[in-house]
Amino acid sequence: MRVPDPASCVSLGARIIFFLAALACANAGEPSAWYQARALLMTRWAAEVGPTNALPEYPRPQLVRPDWLNLNGLWDYAITPDSVTEPPRSEAKILVPFPLESALSGVMTNFNEHSKLWYHRAFFVPESWRGWHVRLHFGAVDWRCQVRVNGHAIGQHQGGYDAFTFDVTDALLWKGPEEISVCVTDPTEGDQPRGKQSRKPDGIFYTANSGIWQTVWLEPVPEVCIDHLKVSPDVDSKALRLQVAVNTISEDYQIEAVASVAGKEVARVTGKANTALILSLPNPHLWSPDDPFLYDLKVMLKQADKTLDSVSSYFGMRKIALRKDSQGVTRMALNDQFVFELGTLDQGFWPDGIYTAPTDEALRSDIEFLKKAGFNLTRKHVKVEPDRWYYWCDKLGLLVWQDMPSGNNATVDGRRDFENELLRMVEGLENHPSIIVWVLFNEGWGQYETEPLAQWLKEVDPSRLVDNASGWTDMRVGDLIDMHSYPGPDSPAPEPHRAAVLGEFGGYGLSVEGHSWSGNCWGYVMLANANELADQYSRALKHVWRLHNLSGLSAAVYTQTADVETECNGLQTYDRAVAKIAPAVLFAANHIESSGSPMKIILGDALFERIKWRYSTDKPADDWFKPEFDYSAWKEGIGGFGTTGTPGIYLNTTWDTADIWLRREFNLKAEDLSGIKLQMFHDEDVEVYLNGVLAMKQSGFITDYDDFEISKEAAAALQPGRNTIAVHCHQTSGGQGIDVGIIILQPDPEQNSK
Repeated sequence: MRVPDPASCVSLGARIIFFLAALACANAGEPSAWYQARALLMTRWAAEVGPTNALPEYPRPQLVRPDWLNLNGLWDYAITPDSVTEPPRSEAKILVPFPLESALSGVMTNFNEHSKLWYHRAFFVPESWRGWHVRLHFGAVDWRCQVRVNGHAIGQHQGGYDAFTFDVTDALLWKGPEEISVCVTDPTEGDQPRGKQSRKPDGIFYTANSGIWQTVWLEPVPEVCIDHLKVSPDVDSKALRLQVAVNTISEDYQIEAVASVAGKEVARVTGKANTALILSLPNPHLWSPDDPFLYDLKVMLKQADKTLDSVSSYFGMRKIALRKDSQGVTRMALNDQFVFELGTLDQGFWPDGIYTAPTDEALRSDIEFLKKAGFNLTRKHVKVEPDRWYYWCDKLGLLVWQDMPSGNNATVDGRRDFENELLRMVEGLENHPSIIVWVLFNEGWGQYETEPLAQWLKEVDPSRLVDNASGWTDMRVGDLIDMHSYPGPDSPAPEPHRAAVLGEFGGYGLSVEGHSWSGNCWGYVMLANANELADQYSRALKHVWRLHNLSGLSAAVYTQTADVETECNGLQTYDRAVAKIAPAVLFAANHIESSGSPMKIILGDALFERIKWRYSTDKPADDWFKPEFDYSAWKEGIGGFGTTGTPGIYLNTTWDTADIWLRREFNLKAEDLSGIKLQMFHDEDVEVYLNGVLAMKQSGFITDYDDFEISKEAAAALQPGRNTIAVHCHQTSGGQGIDVGIIILQPDPEQNSK
């Protein structure tokens, strides 16, 4: 679907009025009185942002009317003590819709819970709108606001992530400029949903976002009009379920809805307003990341033969569900096909706009980068984006897991706010086909009453999957069992009624000179250069695909799309100027399963399992490696062994002495006696014995897990049933680590048949 260009949605007269309104708003002088501030880092799009072109695109792509007026641009602003109750007069300027703390707002100052932020501007209503109802729309204001028009209080709103609307018709003067004022309070560190905003940003928490941060706009509507569309694809029934909410309940009003493709009608339905309607699609073209097909939708509100209102929209036909594969493993299925979901954690922060992307092109660029890099998923992390971001995911084909922004939820009021904003998030985004999962809680942050909330969320939207908690405190409800593993990867075990997903892993850090927020740059594992990062990422993806093939992993989310402030583990720099790994290299790594061989795990290393070993750091007797040696007095620990910060190892037990000796038993079936390999990390010198026979010996160190052949003598010593493995690792300097597994790389039957 083509969303209308705002210039084509507003008449020439209205555009002239908009220009005059901009001049009226700048009553302290020329727009040049406003200056863009400079953050520690700026994007290339910042140069395109100014008073006359602040996010001019139509802001609501799924309910489009041709006539509208954008109120983005220069507003007066003032910050006062919380005790002030009347709008002050101010001639200082702020560029809406960029938050107060951002460079693009021109202000870039802090704001606290003891203050109020006041906005004011003048605007002209087009004369052609006289006789219509005029609605004032806010994309989002963080966090609590009161709105006046021409001195009349018209409403208030609480919640930082959802759109809201007021009918301002009765407050309009219809002669000369109209005036609007908005008063905002935002405690941030209080008990409201706030995601990763902080007044004292550090580590995984970032600069706070206050005030108007999404588009403000006006729209004329008839007295009886369409308020909302709810579109629900029903792939199994080959139909679209449609409900059109009208602001008046009456039997007199009818809905006519037409679905089309490239201007050609493919389905039509007529029925009563505010009731469930069904558009039949006998041969539906399904939406997927590989084929993001969208239908156009035209909805008309009629009384007898008269059309009272009409809106344009779009929809995608897709289905997300859980299914069991041929081995009985529960997996996620898109349109009844098993699609491995591979994506990134996407936090939606910008160095110059904080929560607000500089331009629509910038907003779209992250999605385009992920598509070029071979990802089919992103997890929108504890933030809700403007509607246009989801539109681009729909149009370009990117699956979305949508987090609920987290809060403390420590008080009755805080929990009420959380639940209210959760409901508004779902209702505001439910028509986007790209969104397939709602994530209720992240890592236990503010987690409470998980079981009833997950059930309630599933009842509110049964068409999507629910992740009760991404990482940490899983309460065994919802559709997914989700773990976090840094650097990982790892996988939980799928359950009969829940699919296994890896909600976060990776976090490999790389600082790029000239493109970092500050000198304080960190990642979960810091790497020296881009080559090391690419190698480490490729190795990690090999393991991800093994987990998918062997452990039933349905999805994996890499941390993260782009750096955020001092957190430098993005695939792009914070200013989006540098791709740390080229998209083509990422694409190859993300599709590496096409060249991998099936693998059978005999003894899992830390990549796949938590295996207990017996170990000693005191030198044992000379026959320590022989099968009959008694090692029952040795300590017990889970592999791998080593010191924190050693690159490449998945660490579970600390080993910080010069030497370590490991032993355990494993079992083999008769068919497993050939093709045995060691999968191992060692730093430094290592020797491995199987049933008392030297299998391999190597000096030096490696920086990631690798596969090693065993000696012919060791292979001949293997036997069905019980076998022993004994390992010695010696360390001289620097980091250290040892982790050993036993695998069989099985030939691909399709390759053997050729």
